Amino acid sequence: MRTAEALRMALEALRVNRLRTMLTMLGVIIGVLAVVILVAIGTGAKNAVEKEIAGLGSNIILVVPGQVGLGAVPTQSRLDLADVAYLRRVVGDPSKVTVAVNSGEPVRMGRIEVFATITGTDEYMPGIFERPLHRGRYLSGTDVDTRRRVAVLGAEVARKLFGDVDPVGRQVAIAGVRFRVVGVYETVGSTFGVARDQEVHVPVTTAQRLIGLDRINGVAVGASGPDEIEPLRGRVVAALEARYPDEKFSAVTQTQLLGTIGTVLGMLTGVLAAIAGISLLVGGVGVSNIMLVGVRERTKEIGLRKALGARQRDILGQFLIEAVLLTTIGGTIGIVLGVGGALLIGAVTPVPAAITWWSIVLAFGVSAVVGVFFGVAPARRAGRLDPVVALRSE
Repeated sequence: MRTAEALRMALEALRVNRLRTMLTMLGVIIGVLAVVILVAIGTGAKNAVEKEIAGLGSNIILVVPGQVGLGAVPTQSRLDLADVAYLRRVVGDPSKVTVAVNSGEPVRMGRIEVFATITGTDEYMPGIFERPLHRGRYLSGTDVDTRRRVAVLGAEVARKLFGDVDPVGRQVAIAGVRFRVVGVYETVGSTFGVARDQEVHVPVTTAQRLIGLDRINGVAVGASGPDEIEPLRGRVVAALEARYPDEKFSAVTQTQLLGTIGTVLGMLTGVLAAIAGISLLVGGVGVSNIMLVGVRERTKEIGLRKALGARQRDILGQFLIEAVLLTTIGGTIGIVLGVGGALLIGAVTPVPAAITWWSIVLAFGVSAVVGVFFGVAPARRAGRLDPVVALRSE
């Protein structure tokens, strides 16, 4: 029997039992829809994290005390500003090294108060991290050397405290101490859940006096290019461990962050896709059951066709085509609904969703394979029916 004729007969069989056909396809539709949506959410989350890491700047090395990794115990920093000066000599370019001291403090202007992350840093920070100013200026070397009480406000802090009024030149109180606003950042959003627009930058020396701390939380080093990252990373760690023989230090690069987070999110996406695949498995079982019922209902038809000369492979091919049609049509509907659902989720919720071509191809391919796999048994049963026994059946 020609393939075109088998395809026509399979479509006719599906059309005659429309309700049963739709109910049979429902499991496949739900499975494919779930695969497309969950893979889109996982991919969107991975893309969002990569974008946030890239938004920090390029070729950055973050130096922290202790070992960085899953299960690692946080280590209290013993680094101070003298160590920063030492690292600048190691790197050979002072502008490639910046520092950070962090604390959460209330910021007040008149009767309005907001809680913000106070970051003590120096004039080299903008050259390493990409953080554009909206107005005013950034901290200067003189501000750091003389411990001036000046501040650069995050966009959200400036909006809450001053509204539409230009904050530059005005005063705010940080932890009860007066600071003059010299600049305001552009809006940048959040990074890893940290609201960067809720930050206030002040000179590191002033921050140390404000919070009563002579240590620093960490150091950031900017490499000149991608090829310099690994050599520079090794030099920085070796220099610090030579300075403190009893201490361990870690230098984390953006590539390492992307690799670690990408691996975790990739595993999560795989788990979500596997969970969604269970629906496809259930749908395949449904297809197999319905096809077996169809074989039983059409026993006389099969017997008549075999009596008229139809071969076993003709009967097997017809029922196998019906099973594949069921799952591919259901898979196509599931893909359309899944793409639409993913786009809707990305548009109306904060959950990121990104459609990938491979997830669509995978979903369609799996649905076709499900049809073949679960359609073989009913098709073989139909093909093996004895024509005499089939014609005598009621």
